Amino acid sequence: MVRSSQSTTFSASAYFDDRGPHGTAQPITEYVNPHSRPIVSYFFPKGIGEHHYGERHPMKPHRLTLTNALVMGYGLDKQIHHFYNPRPATQAELETYHDHDYIEFLSRVTPGNQNEMRHLIDTFNCVEDCPVFSDMADFCRMYAGASLAGARKLCAGACDTAINWSGGLHHAKRGEASGFCYVNDIVIAILELLRYHPRVLYIDIDIHHGDGVELAFYHSNRVMTVSFHKYTGEFFPGTGKLDDNGANLGKHFCLNVPLQDGIDDEMYLTIFKTVIEDTVAAFRPTSIVLQCGADSLGCDRLGAFNLSIAAHGECVNFVRKFNVPLLVLGGGGYTIKNVSRCWTYETAVLVGAEIPDELPATVYDSFFRDSQWKLHPPLTGQVENQNSPASLQKITISIRNKLRYLQGAPSVAMQEIPPDLEGFLADEERNQDEKDEERGTALAGEMRSDRSTARNEYFDGDKDVDQDDDQAASTKRSTPGSRKPRGTSKRTRSRRSRASAVNAKDEGEQEPDETGTTTTVKPTRTKSRAKPRNRARGKATEKEKEKEKEKEKEKEKEATELDPEAGAEVESGQEPMTPMDLDVDV
Repeated sequence: MVRSSQSTTFSASAYFDDRGPHGTAQPITEYVNPHSRPIVSYFFPKGIGEHHYGERHPMKPHRLTLTNALVMGYGLDKQIHHFYNPRPATQAELETYHDHDYIEFLSRVTPGNQNEMRHLIDTFNCVEDCPVFSDMADFCRMYAGASLAGARKLCAGACDTAINWSGGLHHAKRGEASGFCYVNDIVIAILELLRYHPRVLYIDIDIHHGDGVELAFYHSNRVMTVSFHKYTGEFFPGTGKLDDNGANLGKHFCLNVPLQDGIDDEMYLTIFKTVIEDTVAAFRPTSIVLQCGADSLGCDRLGAFNLSIAAHGECVNFVRKFNVPLLVLGGGGYTIKNVSRCWTYETAVLVGAEIPDELPATVYDSFFRDSQWKLHPPLTGQVENQNSPASLQKITISIRNKLRYLQGAPSVAMQEIPPDLEGFLADEERNQDEKDEERGTALAGEMRSDRSTARNEYFDGDKDVDQDDDQAASTKRSTPGSRKPRGTSKRTRSRRSRASAVNAKDEGEQEPDETGTTTTVKPTRTKSRAKPRNRARGKATEKEKEKEKEKEKEKEKEATELDPEAGAEVESGQEPMTPMDLDVDV
């Protein structure tokens, strides 16, 4: 007998909601042409949506699972060229920006031992907004590894657009957590991009100011940060006023667009397109990082703007049209059903696909029941607009005046590409594609060959990778020096060290050779007409001189074949040493 309260169970309920008259989007079935451009790579660390900050905490990593379900439901995975499950970032990779002690703390602290580490928790600001939760270190490594992998794909030219919705945590500082952010994956990714790209533009459309990224590059002229955010002086994080514009080399390379509550689509798009277009024209970035925090949407749990999903996506589309290598990251967003819809729509924008307003059927249909399973629910008009056209015009004029101080985009001197951090990790396993990406670049197809440590290598060419020590030794040997004199019994040759040759050349002093015979080195010619100390006895005829020259050439060839060091002098492009033959009485 089954009780009435048990007659309906979860397993007996419908797998999908009955939408009635509301339609269901059919997934895209056509696969993208592998040779079509732009090439889009999508990074989704497996299991990252399973982490949980804690009960009643506004940050919900589950939003990433919803986003991925909608992307798959629309069939956008068939329009994406590459779909990656990236490896987590290593501790050494995280320490390219963060302090060692802070990363060590994140890897050790757990909910079970946080009472014993209370003093460190206060030091590193892991309180209230940034609680200690289970597998916190794994969560940080996963989203940071995805952003780092996207940056490497862009540097290698393997894709034109890289998407990582799990990244974009822009508040974390070098040595402390802040604003739900523990590791600043954006800074780590930009540092990777700077290995190949001379100028990187960072754009932030989160409602909160991107203070962590701005602070990291506040003194740099190779990274320009542009942040569109709410600023009242009290709204978190309390930074990002219009007058903050960088320092030292980074003066005027930090732009802030402070906005007030309730800004609508038209005002936001107008100021966004104006500022970004002027910034790109003045800075001329070679790559762009776009942080797409969805808490700037209307009806967000912590936000206060009136932006629609379409307007938010238009900002992404506008940046995409610059045809610059683009890294797209997530960020804030605390009404998860709207966040997932927004990032799904922006994924479609980035791949150039059109998707219907009806949502596809997924196991998460219940999340979207109140909006009747629509992609673009009404989100605007909930907050009074406190921005005026005059205030926005004042901001635009101020930013244009700052851009005038740039006096052209900063240039970067050509230099050897610094070695990749992965090359120093002995336990790192890379496949052939990743090795090829390390050596290639996205702009000119240059190849980076690591130094060869093989012995007995006498390769000569444009890509000669002999050790510096060998080159230094070759330079030493190439200095003209004295040779063994020609005696009455037989003729011999010897080499002198660079130091003795130079001293003898400058001072003209007599030094004994290996046979004990004193040899006077001929001094360097000067304007004086003084005769050299030693000359060969007798005056040779012209024919004898020619014969002597031919003999010397033959001996030089023999010496080159027998002595590879002498051949190195010829290969190094320096004049070979000529033996000095002197007739000396014994």
